Formats: sequence, C-alpha cells, structure tokens
Amino acid sequence: QVQLVESGGGLVQAGGSLRLSCVGYGRPFSLAAMGWFRQAPGKEREFVAAISWNGFSTYYADSVKGRFTISRDNDKNTVYLQMDRLKPEDTADYSCAARTENAPLTTLPNEYNYWGQGTPVTVSS
Repeated sequence: QVQLVESGGGLVQAGGSLRLSCVGYGRPFSLAAMGWFRQAPGKEREFVAAISWNGFSTYYADSVKGRFTISRDNDKNTVYLQMDRLKPEDTADYSCAARTENAPLTTLPNEYNYWGQGTPVTVSS
C-alpha cells in the first residue's frame, strides 16, 4: 500500500519556525517530483512548494518565497518543508503529494497521484 505520511506540524508563535517531513511508504519516490500544498479552513487548497526528483529544481508560491524551503532525501524517501518567519496567515493543514516517476514538478494539485493525510500548522499572533 502506497502511503505518504506527514509530521512536524503544531502550534507556533508568529515569527517562529517549523519543519515538516513527509515519508513515503510502499514504493520509492526517488524519481518522483514532490509538492507541498495547504488548505486553510473555508478556503481552497493552494500550492506551497514543489521539488524535482533530483532536488535540482524547486518552485515556491509567492506568499512563501524567501521564508519556506523545500528539500528531499531520496535515501530516506522523505521530503521536507522548512518554514521560517511564520505568519498567522500560514495557518492551514499541510499535505505532501507525489507525482509518478519522471513527471516534471507542477503547481497543479490534480496532477499529483499520491497524497498524504496532512499535518496541521497553527501560527498564533
């Protein structure tokens, strides 16, 4: 069974940091582009960041550029999202997603094939 499992969410004050992790089980994701998305209560899911299979290419939403960093460790089948200088508007449920092998990174959620259950992030002011 293929699973993506996120961890690392929690409650943090504005200006603080969190590091999210997403571990893949059931198949290797070393050749798959990966992405992070978030969904706040009452809002649509939005793209946060994506990374190519080899980590050489990354892409960020304008709202997080310069504050968030996506990275991956293919030996551990894991992708990370380092979130710094957090703001209350970053509060959301954060999910990771994976594409099939060799597909390029994308910002479109319907082009990802595998999804995790999400981890909540709450930033207090």
